[in-house]
Amino acid sequence: MDCLFCKIAGGDIPGDIVHQDDEVVAFRDIAPQAPHHIVIIPRRHIATVNDLDEASHALVGRLFLVARNIAAELGVAEDGYRLVMNCNSHGGQTVFHIHLHLLAGRAMGWPPG
Repeated sequence: MDCLFCKIAGGDIPGDIVHQDDEVVAFRDIAPQAPHHIVIIPRRHIATVNDLDEASHALVGRLFLVARNIAAELGVAEDGYRLVMNCNSHGGQTVFHIHLHLLAGRAMGWPPG
């Protein structure tokens, strides 16, 4: 498989890892859009949100719990942070492996883009 995020999760490509466990890997984005920009991925390759099934709900929930824990570790939980998951090209997805962006360290405007 030629998936950038699978390669980072597998250790084939270096990443600035901030969390890893048996199911999830989180790393700093190489083109950050906020002072803290963490990408949280499942180790299991799932291309888009459209590819999720009923058995995926615990894994997706795990991504959000990891995000919550990272926000607390970064000291941004109380001020707030944004979580974003894009789907397909019109949704802004550029790497086709589901991932949750954690953006923090500044006030976020709305609408986002």
